[in-house]
Amino acid sequence: MDKIIVQIYEVQTPSEAEKLMALGVDNIGSVLVSEEDWQVPPIRDTIRAVQAEGAISSLITLFNSTKALYRALDYYRPDIVHFCEELTDTSRGANIQDNLLALQGDVKDKFPEIKIMRSIPIARPGFSDRVPTLELARRFEAVSDYFLTDTLLLNTSDMQIVEQPVKGFVGITGKTCDWNMAAKLVATSRIPVILAGGIAPENVFEGIRHVGPAGIDSCTRTNAIDFEGSFVRFKKDLDKVKRLIEETRRAEQSL
Repeated sequence: MDKIIVQIYEVQTPSEAEKLMALGVDNIGSVLVSEEDWQVPPIRDTIRAVQAEGAISSLITLFNSTKALYRALDYYRPDIVHFCEELTDTSRGANIQDNLLALQGDVKDKFPEIKIMRSIPIARPGFSDRVPTLELARRFEAVSDYFLTDTLLLNTSDMQIVEQPVKGFVGITGKTCDWNMAAKLVATSRIPVILAGGIAPENVFEGIRHVGPAGIDSCTRTNAIDFEGSFVRFKKDLDKVKRLIEETRRAEQSL
């Protein structure tokens, strides 16, 4: 079988990227957190360092106004732009899906060398029937090169969407999504699917065996831990990443 992609977020400096690539990370993901402070030279240097080593750079922009996005893509020139808006969030407008479909199509036209990764929301285990995961994937497949599963948090008392860690976006919950639904997405998708959502060294083997994805993605659960036991954003634990890769390769060999 093909090598399973290992993707790690949130990497904001060349030095950390180089350490991760030395461990065997395939895709290095960085994040722009502000439209106002969009020009961050260390992130551009990170992307260039990744590309120089023959690895793949991925960039999330936590904004999607057309002018700002195009300006950022022209400045950073990543290998992948990763869109992770919460696709069922009607507070951002009734036509959010149509707008994002058009935006991704325009990005393909204007930046044909940049691949598009689209996060597809999946609820927590036992509640995935409340989210139209497969329908959303069908809509976005033609304007995406990769899908990435990520966990959408619901209020289990009334099944309403609750505010995500980053409002209007899915991701960095540290919680696993419903792997049964993720496996259905893999089985029906015509483009590669990356398994994300609470992926850690302790569960990545089982996740790969259960879902059969083209790759795995980890952010929160491979972050460093502070003195209070909380995850530290934008700082990786290299030992966790090393164990994650080892478990990924073990799962790969078992398939």
